[in-house]
Amino acid sequence: MRVSVIGTGYVGSVTAACFAELGHEVICVDVDEKKVSMINAGKAPIWEEGLEELLKKHAEKRIIATSDYDYAVQKSDISFICVGTPSDEKGNIDLSIVESAAVSLGEAMSKKDHYHVVVVKSTVVPQTTEKFVLPLLESYSGKKASKDFGVAMNPEFLREGKAVYDFMHPDKIVVGAIDERTFFMVSELYRRLNCNVTHTKPTTAEMIKYTNNALLSTKISFANEIGNICKKMGVDTYEVMEEVGKDYRISPHFLNCGAGFGGSCFPKDVRAIIGKAEELGYKPKLLRSVIEVNEEQPMYIIRLLSKKMDRLKGKRITVLGLAFKNDTDDIRESRSIPVISELLRQEADVVAYDPMAMEHMKKVFPDITYCNSVSKALKDADACLIMTEWDQFRSLDKEFAEMKRPLIIDGRHLINPKELSVKIEYEGLCW
Repeated sequence: MRVSVIGTGYVGSVTAACFAELGHEVICVDVDEKKVSMINAGKAPIWEEGLEELLKKHAEKRIIATSDYDYAVQKSDISFICVGTPSDEKGNIDLSIVESAAVSLGEAMSKKDHYHVVVVKSTVVPQTTEKFVLPLLESYSGKKASKDFGVAMNPEFLREGKAVYDFMHPDKIVVGAIDERTFFMVSELYRRLNCNVTHTKPTTAEMIKYTNNALLSTKISFANEIGNICKKMGVDTYEVMEEVGKDYRISPHFLNCGAGFGGSCFPKDVRAIIGKAEELGYKPKLLRSVIEVNEEQPMYIIRLLSKKMDRLKGKRITVLGLAFKNDTDDIRESRSIPVISELLRQEADVVAYDPMAMEHMKKVFPDITYCNSVSKALKDADACLIMTEWDQFRSLDKEFAEMKRPLIIDGRHLINPKELSVKIEYEGLCW
């Protein structure tokens, strides 16, 4: 089939590359000419495992990029809206980029004679597709939904760092379509994947996405709260959760306590569904607690550090890990950000290392010291805070001998002090 993908960020570029791998012809649309040039050259606009390989394989064969909406709509049967939906100051999503994409698609569709399907893949709060996007498409195209064009909501369930794998090996595919014709066209795109496609309403599909992320976020904050309680009693929360996770009704996933969750999805999506609930006159106390626990969690690291040191002013504190999770360079809502902010507030000398995310973090904290290796970051440090679950941190040992004081505050349960050849002062965040 012929597909156009509006937006070439994290979701859009992965969607485009994977659809090409499935045999479809893909046109990427972006207002950023730099991204257009990169995709046409087979280069990934973001880092994602396996993405650049697919773009190199299909660039200017099954994938081309342009900034021309008219060309993209005329040359495709289905358009996917994959643009960003950032949060505003109150936590509600900003639909201005979605609006711009819908308007441009509507204008382009007005010049097309054939049936066209528009699919919202951006994460939007329930009712957005039918009550916001669909009316815009009708208004700017001069056409009627279900008669002249189709509309659907097809949420993504991709993990950053593993998005290509997740797209090609889904555990669920949900298509919220306004009619059977639209559902059939969208579901045909996924025919080669070994997964059933669920047909539902657009608002239900939107709610499935938010509920999915809200529940995963709740499990993390629940695990952190239990971990904080266990810490006060000297109980190993990882031992507790290992047994709890054996219950088939619960599963062991997302029960690892630590510094909390970050990224472009969980914090934003939970805040957005809170905002939608309050708009409807409902107070979501549990979801508010999920966010409150998550925002408080990084400060426990500072409290543990402060208990071990008489003062932080002038102390050299190494922060290992800046990305919100391993296997990505994404620092959005990274738990390192509030930790570094507090260290700077207390006038500590902050030194940082991350295998992928340092260039992004330099835009947030340009004045701290960045090192190109763990050893350099640890040299003469008064303490080390482990903030991201990078595999290379699990094997650290003799590097700690470079420290002035080998004090380790582990926010991700990566270090076992009993297995090290170097003696360290170790404190786990929740264990």
